[in-house]
Amino acid sequence: MIRDWDYPRGTASIVLMARFAAENGIAGLESYEHAPIDGQVDARQELAVVRSLVRGLGGADDVALRLSRRYRVSAFGIFGFACISSPTLGDAMRFALRYLDLSFTFCIPHVTVEAGRLALTMDDSRVPGDVTRFLVLRDLGAIHTVMRDILPDISLRSLAFRHEKPSTVDEYVRTFGIAPSFSASSHLATLDPLFLDKPLPQANDQTVAVCAAQCDLLVSRKRERSGIAQQVRERLVRLGGVDAGMEEVARRLALSPRTLRRRLFEAGTGYRALLDEVRQALAEEMLDTGALSVEDVALRLGYAEASSFIYAFKRWKGMTPAAYARRNALRGRPGR
Repeated sequence: MIRDWDYPRGTASIVLMARFAAENGIAGLESYEHAPIDGQVDARQELAVVRSLVRGLGGADDVALRLSRRYRVSAFGIFGFACISSPTLGDAMRFALRYLDLSFTFCIPHVTVEAGRLALTMDDSRVPGDVTRFLVLRDLGAIHTVMRDILPDISLRSLAFRHEKPSTVDEYVRTFGIAPSFSASSHLATLDPLFLDKPLPQANDQTVAVCAAQCDLLVSRKRERSGIAQQVRERLVRLGGVDAGMEEVARRLALSPRTLRRRLFEAGTGYRALLDEVRQALAEEMLDTGALSVEDVALRLGYAEASSFIYAFKRWKGMTPAAYARRNALRGRPGR
């Protein structure tokens, strides 16, 4: 659980979501609205923003789809510029898949051409269950919006989702141009493969080459910076989530506290944020066992008082640890 989302992401997507939240009366995300365009955030921070949207706006399909239409290709800097400048749509799609680290998607897109159709399948197997449906719709809707930016006359042949049909499909039609089918075997959009060879209006080979070099540099920097956050998490896990202090963690990593603070800042995170993430993950795992009381979990995580742990857990999950444990116990019963 702790390892799954240990990588940095650009700020474009989290800025879009924070502004969407503000427009819809959701408070608490203001700090992300004006994040630097060349900055980074941890994937866990971005998931936390997604969860805030789902909690605040209900997570209905229409919310995810309305959000997806905000994802214009121009918002993604050098990555978006490269897609626009590609010779054909097929080249743009290959570029986007090559540099997926620089995109907005949490679901992994897979593209195949077979039986006279271009199939785009969204793999949501690694997306947390509480935001899976929301992110499938947000991600596929955003991909379609970006494709329309790149090639305005593009259209889908068919569209299908694994989830059940909602009460209305109006926002689906506004987003994708067609009504989808539901309860399908996969999340799937299909297009005419002839679109792949369509020349793009702003194609420029030289621009793509320059952008690709910049994207290579961005990806390598992101991957280098992701390591320190994971190293700190691993130390905190070994300590059982107990707050040993940044000085002690720095000593174990053979770094000065100042260097550790700087490297975590470059990775888009900080010591307290990582401690929170580890404690939350360990708390959920311990509560899931059903063998430990709330007081026992608080003690093992290094909280002086159970009340401090309860306050922190409510901030993470929007419920008390006791309520969380009861909910999971009910879900685990036969017939539930």
